[in-house]
Amino acid sequence: MEWRSYYLDMMLVPVAYLVNVAYHVWLWHKTRTQPFSTTIGINAHARRFWVTAMLKDIEKKNILVAQSLRNLIMGSTLMATTAILLSAGLAAVISSTYSVKRPLDDVIYGAHSEFMIALKYVTLLTIFLFSFFCHTQSIRFLNQFTILICTQQEATSLVTPDYLTEILEKGTVLNTVGNRIFYSAIPLLLWIFGPVLVLLCSIAMLPVFYNLDFVCGKVKMVLNDKSDLV
Repeated sequence: MEWRSYYLDMMLVPVAYLVNVAYHVWLWHKTRTQPFSTTIGINAHARRFWVTAMLKDIEKKNILVAQSLRNLIMGSTLMATTAILLSAGLAAVISSTYSVKRPLDDVIYGAHSEFMIALKYVTLLTIFLFSFFCHTQSIRFLNQFTILICTQQEATSLVTPDYLTEILEKGTVLNTVGNRIFYSAIPLLLWIFGPVLVLLCSIAMLPVFYNLDFVCGKVKMVLNDKSDLV
């Protein structure tokens, strides 16, 4: 294995993922220190109030709770099914005698050896399996929450509103993590055609993630004012 045929893959692909990891570390830091500046922090704050509001009149709002949790479970189920189907397809490709044709070798940069092609597919398979694991655990916690929220709230009960909020938070956080792991496979799909596209795709995804994860300045000021009043 010669260094010259692999140096682009060994340089650009790790840099692309370091960019992605650095953004999510920064997002986690912002969510912890300035929760109302991110949609993740705002949604977590709203879920705590949602659990309390549903428990106050659960007999009348049980259908609303069931419908809301059904939507969350269906979303996680869809992503888990997609991830495991893609994993099964990649496993079939890896285990078969399929040889990838290389009509674009003169155009696409990077290594095209059998080892590198196998590495690309194995990496994709691993990422999809991790996404599947996170979504199945999310479904597990959401199913637990569906049962526990309908229990009677007594003074001696261990199922407290704080415990229910923690269960719901674990389910939604695992759903978010599973989605982000799934999205991280998009640049790797382009890695099949060369490492340059991996770096370009990772950089192009940053403004998309930023617009989805952070609220605008005016909304942030209003939320901060309300938090001060609370």
